[in-house]
Amino acid sequence: MNALENRLAAIARPVFGTPAARFIAYLGLCAAYLQGGLNKLTDFPGAIGEMTHFGVSPAPLFAVLVIILELVASLMILTGFFRWLGALGLGVFTLFATFLALRFWELPSGMERFMAANSFFEHLGLVGGFLLVAWLDLDRDTAKTKEV
Repeated sequence: MNALENRLAAIARPVFGTPAARFIAYLGLCAAYLQGGLNKLTDFPGAIGEMTHFGVSPAPLFAVLVIILELVASLMILTGFFRWLGALGLGVFTLFATFLALRFWELPSGMERFMAANSFFEHLGLVGGFLLVAWLDLDRDTAKTKEV
């Protein structure tokens, strides 16, 4: 790091290097999955309709599996209990769901295709965020075992 970068990092670290800031980051990353899982749980017919809309069958089974994944994996990330596994689970799920639901390349040119493409790449960003969470969690565990 150069001197300016060191000074800026020294200013940012006391705020953004705290456990509270890390938890807020995890919460932000998981917010859509917590909201989605709770919405599907409280409106199960809507969850089945969503599965049917995307051609996922049997819709009731997959609705239950998605609800469990979204809620349990989010809680794993937030609590730190097998955080890396929860992050990989949501990352893989997001990747599959993105290719299933946001096939922008099949749409004609125009606003709908533009919006679907934006959402597609935003979801790839979420996948990257989950991979980073998993990598950092596994790297932290590796560093702990090297110290012993």
